[in-house]
Amino acid sequence: MHEIPGAWRRTAAGAGLLGVDGDTRPTIFAEMSALAAQTGALNLGQGFPDEDGPAEVLEAARQAISAGVNQYPPGRGLPVLLDAIAVHQRRFYGIELDPAREVLVTAGATEALAAALLALTDGPDDEVVVFEPFYDAYAAVIALSGARLVPVPLRWPDFQPDLDDLRAAVTDRTRVILVNDPHNPTGAVFTEETRAEIVRLAEQHGAVIVTDEVYEHLVFDAPHVPIATLPGAAERTLTISSGGKTFSTTGWKIGWITGPSALVEAVLVVKQFLTYVNGAPFQPAIAVGLGLPDSFFHRIATTLRDKRDLLIAGLTGAGMPVSVAGGSYFTVADAAPLGAEDAAAFCRELPHRAGVVGIPLTAFTTAGRRSEYAGLVRFAACKRTEVLEEAARRLAGYSA
Repeated sequence: MHEIPGAWRRTAAGAGLLGVDGDTRPTIFAEMSALAAQTGALNLGQGFPDEDGPAEVLEAARQAISAGVNQYPPGRGLPVLLDAIAVHQRRFYGIELDPAREVLVTAGATEALAAALLALTDGPDDEVVVFEPFYDAYAAVIALSGARLVPVPLRWPDFQPDLDDLRAAVTDRTRVILVNDPHNPTGAVFTEETRAEIVRLAEQHGAVIVTDEVYEHLVFDAPHVPIATLPGAAERTLTISSGGKTFSTTGWKIGWITGPSALVEAVLVVKQFLTYVNGAPFQPAIAVGLGLPDSFFHRIATTLRDKRDLLIAGLTGAGMPVSVAGGSYFTVADAAPLGAEDAAAFCRELPHRAGVVGIPLTAFTTAGRRSEYAGLVRFAACKRTEVLEEAARRLAGYSA
């Protein structure tokens, strides 16, 4: 396979999936999920829920299928969902959007991200600033675009960026500052000071801010603050989110991107030649979800916070210090006190020794900085309470 020409090679290399022999290897998520199935371990690795979302949303999808909403929707998305996204942004954040010009439905947040980066960068002289560790798709898509990834490290235990590092990373070559808040894989929520500095630097250097906010309703200590609401940010910010995490429908792949019409139009030009459209009957169902009462959104956040705390109890019981997540599905633990010098090796052993699967944080980093995260492991709390209770029991009984 390594003799086949094309952009696949740099994409695989960007994602850390290209071996020294030129062949590709599976993602760590595929590897660890397969190991969970093989060993019967509890899979706290890959970030997907193990229970369905709200009945109203599921029923709306069934009704849409029965009503014949099964053909291509409009390229921008079904008007019912475009309107629901605009209403949602006004309801929760006071953001006013024209649903016909400033909202675009995508095949999940990942396609929105890919279309935005492909639209806004143009080769190796362009740079995209990311916060490291980062969701693996970021590096893959940046490599596919031909642009250069410039990482800003987030360090244990609070995973907040050093603002001097951020200032050094953003230059006149920066086309995009890519922000994931709440953050995957660390669960960090950025500070007000960090958000303000991102906006200031983007304005100073003429960069676009692309924000991945898929965990917007899964924050634990204070309401989510979109960067687009900050002074001076709206005109240069594209905001990405999706229904997958909020409504436990990750397999539906219904996402969206919002922002100034000129930026959204640039993304649409690329997006229409990726998937074109997707998920017609799921779009009105997600629209129903976005209109659910405040009590629903409050409940999903508090439920996940309780699950996070249950997971933390198991991890600390096993002797692993944790970084207490401010949001998202994830909690990061330090396995070094258990003798883990290589988180990847530790994660490959953990299913056999404790019956639990995690993901090494080094799967989310550039090669040159992996040593800084060598003992850190990401665990997902988005599982049924009884699964987390059993995982906590198994982890507490772990002996290195």
